Amino acid sequence: MDPASSQSAEFFLYELRVVAEAAARAAARFAGRGPGEAGPAAAGAMRDALNQLSLDGTVIVSDAGREGAEFMVEADRVGDPSAAHKLDLAVDPVEGTRFLARGMTNAMSVIAVAPKNMLFQPGPALYMEKIAAPVAAFGKIDFNAPIPDRLAALADALDKPIQDLSIYVLERDRNKKLVKQIRKAGARVSLFAAGDIAGALMAALPGTGIDALMGTGGVPEGILAACAMRALGAEFLGRFDPQQPQEAKALKDTGMDKNRWYTRNEIVASHDVQFCATGITSGSLLDGVQRLDAYERTQTLLLSGLNDGYEILTAYHRREDT
Repeated sequence: MDPASSQSAEFFLYELRVVAEAAARAAARFAGRGPGEAGPAAAGAMRDALNQLSLDGTVIVSDAGREGAEFMVEADRVGDPSAAHKLDLAVDPVEGTRFLARGMTNAMSVIAVAPKNMLFQPGPALYMEKIAAPVAAFGKIDFNAPIPDRLAALADALDKPIQDLSIYVLERDRNKKLVKQIRKAGARVSLFAAGDIAGALMAALPGTGIDALMGTGGVPEGILAACAMRALGAEFLGRFDPQQPQEAKALKDTGMDKNRWYTRNEIVASHDVQFCATGITSGSLLDGVQRLDAYERTQTLLLSGLNDGYEILTAYHRREDT
C-alpha cells in the first residue's frame, strides 16, 4: 500500500467520525420522546455532514427509510459529484430506533465506506442470517454444518470448551429455534432486544464476554457488520433469510439464492473499508451522547481495514443552544 493511499484512508476515517457524531447528536435530542423524529433528524445530520466532504458517495444500503427518513436511502448521492474519491456507503443513522424512542440503551449511529462497486448490493432482501466471530475463527466455521458443529468449530478455534461459549442472539421469534439449538449444544445464549451491529463488534473485540453473533436480523445491519469485521480481520458470514412470502418472491424474481451463504469478502470486496459508530444512548460498547453544560460529549468507535487495531475516541462539542 503506497503512503498516499494510506493517508487518504486515514483522512476519511476521521472525517467519517464527524458524520457519525453529527447523526448521533441529532438523534439524542429525541431519546425517550417516542417514535418518528429521531431517524429523520439523524439522517439529515448525516447527509449534511457528508455534503461537506470531498467525496462522491452513493448509498448502497441503508436503514434510514425504515426509520422514517426521506434521504440517506438507497441510491442517494452525497458529497461532491466532481470529487476524485468515488465511494460506496452503508448507513444506519439510528441503529436501535425503537429503543431510542423509549429512552433505552444501545442505540448508535453507524456509517461505513468502501471504494465504488466494492459493497454488495442486496436488492430487495430485508433480512439476513448472520455469523460473526473473532479473528481466530476466520475461515474455520462451516456454514453448511449443523449448529452443534459450528459451535464445536468455534470452540476449537478459540481454544475453549463449548460450555464456556457465550453467543449473542437477537431476542426475536424467528431466532427461538436457534436459541434452543445453542443451549442444547451446551453453549450459553446472551439475548439482546436490539443491536446486531453491536453484537458482531462484541464478538470481534476483546473483553466483551461475547464469543460470536448468530441469528437473523436486518440486511443493512448485516452489511455494516461485515464492513466492521473486514476492517478487524474477523469472521462474518451471511445468508439472505426472507421472513415474508413477498420478500422470498422478490429474491427469487431477481435471481438471488436464499440458500447461499456469502463470505465477508464477497459482501465487502475491498480491505480499504472505513467504519465509524457513535453511541446515541449508552450501551455495551459505547457511551451515549451526554450534555455537559455548554458541551455535548460523544464516544465513537473507529475501524479501518488499512490499520491494525481500533480506536475509541471521546469528543466534546459546543452545544448550539448555548
